[in-house]
Amino acid sequence: MVKERARILIVGGGYVGMYTALRLQRQLKPELKRGEVEITIVSPDPYMTYQPFLPEAAAGLISPRHVVVPLRRVLGQCRIIIGEVRSIDHAKRTATLTTLATEEEGAGAEQITYDELVLAPGSIARTLPIPGLAEYAIGFKTVEEAIGLRNHVIEQMDIASSTRDPAIRDAALTFVFVGGGYAGVEALGELEDMARYAARYYHNVKPEDMKWILVEASDRILPEVGEEMGRYTVSQLRRRNIDVRLETRLNSCADRVAVLSDGARFPTRTVVWTAGVKPHPILAATDLSLNERGRLKCTPQLTVDGAPHAWAAGDAAAVPDVTAEPGKETAPNAQHAVRQAKVLGDNLAHTLRGEPLETYSHKYVGSVASLGLHKGVAHVYGRKLRGYPAWFMHRVYHLSRVPTFNRKARVLAEWTLAGLFKREIVSLGSLEHPRAEFELAAGGKPPTDPKGSS
Repeated sequence: MVKERARILIVGGGYVGMYTALRLQRQLKPELKRGEVEITIVSPDPYMTYQPFLPEAAAGLISPRHVVVPLRRVLGQCRIIIGEVRSIDHAKRTATLTTLATEEEGAGAEQITYDELVLAPGSIARTLPIPGLAEYAIGFKTVEEAIGLRNHVIEQMDIASSTRDPAIRDAALTFVFVGGGYAGVEALGELEDMARYAARYYHNVKPEDMKWILVEASDRILPEVGEEMGRYTVSQLRRRNIDVRLETRLNSCADRVAVLSDGARFPTRTVVWTAGVKPHPILAATDLSLNERGRLKCTPQLTVDGAPHAWAAGDAAAVPDVTAEPGKETAPNAQHAVRQAKVLGDNLAHTLRGEPLETYSHKYVGSVASLGLHKGVAHVYGRKLRGYPAWFMHRVYHLSRVPTFNRKARVLAEWTLAGLFKREIVSLGSLEHPRAEFELAAGGKPPTDPKGSS
């Protein structure tokens, strides 16, 4: 029994935030019904993005709205605030936040108080001071970026098809991806697959006209699937005429020219940056202890070290790996985030009821990666799969992990229809400027690129 009303504040609506709230709704169902517990979630978006499906959304195999899970629908017993936490004073149990109405009201940021804090803001793209990166590159962490990139790639094919300038055509058909992890390899594999299919509908653009380049600073890609499967992935990508450059860095992309550390130069209108992530800036605006990488120091029970009533998991937390040698931490990936969220939710319920806490430990399940339609690699329970079996395992695994039966059914239906009908190859870049045509009709000044996303 919870002795007094407990106010739980969850910062972030991603994997950890949503799954923790789901677990709390289940574990604290009687207390929530009696009004003894209040759960508040502050998130900049009203949905959780299932990021493993972003590459397929970019390739047009899954609708964008089926890659996200609406928080208000699945967290009916929680209070959802769409906004951003700007700072946290845990000593006073207060958080300062801004909402969508803050600017309209003109009253400035507001403060809310809490009894238990769950920090799960996730991470942001880790960028470097590379000339031209901020002006010309695009990330691949959100559904907006995934769909924007799809529109952009198709638009580049349209530009190449209509221009008479060989230099413009060459730059439009050159696509540079920086980062050889899951995001970079899967995005490259799916988009190259889509573009190669779309080329059949262009009278003067052939698959061999396009240049796809993967730049990775280390000596291997997809380290999660093992060295052998990483080498296999490189060989498969190169068989598709994808230029994989290991131990290479992007030095500059200013003036729409990608300059690599090996001296190569590629005029290009497309640079996709997937070279790692870093902790969310909100962590630095708290009075909680951080490690040298800017992540929260946590215990194996997922409490923040030295801060009673503060909890963390996922990308924001440095959680000791009790299954490995001392000093090692769990990797900041989705597999750990979902598992940690369940333990965090249980431990928070245990704390409110005065029960002993559980220790987070895990058993390695494996890793799967898609390289395009019917192509993939997998290392699951010690077994190594490649090609169609790995691709099928990738779909089965992620279909089982995507939240809610509603999303599972919709994704499965879209996969089934995609197998029966041809791909859609339409660019809807004009959605990013929905008022452009009306502004022009009303006598306003049109944007420089009213129909495109580039």
